[in-house]
Amino acid sequence: MRNHEVTEQHPLLNDKGELQEPGWSRSLIQAYSRNQIKASAFRIKEWDYYLMIGNGFGVAFTISDAGYIGLQSVSLLDFQRKWEHTETILNAFPMGKLHMPSTSEEGNVHYEDKRLSLHFEKHDQTRQIQCQFKNFYRGKTFTCDILLHQPPMDTMVIATPWKNKKHAFYYNQKINGMRAEGKVEFDGKTYIFHPETDFGTLDWGRGVWTYDNTWYWSSGNGVVQGKPFGFNLGYGFGDTSAATENMLFYDGIGHKLDDVTFHIPKDDMMKPWTFTSSDQRFEMKFRPILDRAAKTSAVLIVTDQHQVFGYMSGTAILDDGTVLLIDDLLCFAEVVHNRY
Repeated sequence: MRNHEVTEQHPLLNDKGELQEPGWSRSLIQAYSRNQIKASAFRIKEWDYYLMIGNGFGVAFTISDAGYIGLQSVSLLDFQRKWEHTETILNAFPMGKLHMPSTSEEGNVHYEDKRLSLHFEKHDQTRQIQCQFKNFYRGKTFTCDILLHQPPMDTMVIATPWKNKKHAFYYNQKINGMRAEGKVEFDGKTYIFHPETDFGTLDWGRGVWTYDNTWYWSSGNGVVQGKPFGFNLGYGFGDTSAATENMLFYDGIGHKLDDVTFHIPKDDMMKPWTFTSSDQRFEMKFRPILDRAAKTSAVLIVTDQHQVFGYMSGTAILDDGTVLLIDDLLCFAEVVHNRY
C-alpha cells in the first residue's frame, strides 16, 4: 500500500525547483512559493475553486491564473429543473497579476471587470464568497453572499510530481465539509443555504502542469449518522506512486484511502456509474441527474469537461473499521481532459 504522509514542515520545492517530498498531508505543511518555481511562467497554474450544494441547487466559482490565460467562472445549477448555466471570462496573460495567495490559510482573492465582481475572503474560521455577475444569463444579474464555516479540521493535501518533467508538480488542497450559509439571487429567485444541512468545498491548486492531462475527480458532503461526512477521490495525472488523494472525512477527521476506480459507462455518462476501491473501503453506486458539460477550443487551449452531478449510495469504511452507510448523497464526479 502506498500512501506516504508528509509530517514535517519545509519548503515545497528544493533549490532546483523540484518537489522535495511527494506525498499527502492533512494541511499545507509544505510551503509553496511561486518564486521558487524554475519552469516558465507560461506553465504555472494557480486557482481557487469553490462549490456549494444546497437543497436542490448548487453554485460554483473559480478564480484562476493559468499562465497565458485566466479563466474566471460562475456556475448556477438547479437540480430540480435539471438546468445549469456557466459563464466564463477569459483573460490573456495574467502571469501572476492576480496575486493568488501562497496558502489557503490566509490572504484574499479578488477579480473585477465591467461584468464580474468576485471576491474570496478568508477570515479566522470562515470563508466569504461575494459575487455580482452582470448579464450572467439572458441579460439578468447573478448575485450572492455566502459564508463557509471552517473550524479546525483535517483536509486533503497532495504533492504530485510528473515522472518525465522535473520542474512539473501539482500541489493541491481539498477542504471538505465546510458548513454553508447565505443566499444566491438570480432571475427573481432566491436560493438559501442552511448550515445544518448544506456544505461547501474548496479546491485550492498551485503548480506547474504539463500540456496534456486527463483527470478524474469526485467530491461530496452531507450528514451521516448525525455527523458531517465528506469524501474526495481523484486520479489520472502525474506520478501518484507516493500517495493518492483519496480520503474520507467524518466529524472533522480524515481517513486515508488507497486506490479508487471510477467505472463510467462508455456510451452514456448519464447511465449509472460504480466506484470500487483496492482496500474495499469505498464501494458505491452513482446515479447521475445532471451533466455540466463544457468544451473549449481556442488554438492552444482545448478543454473537454463533464462534471456530472448525482446521488451516491453504498458503504464507506473509516480507519477504525466503522462502516458508514451512504444513501443518496448529492455530489459530483467528473472527467476532464485539458490541453493548455
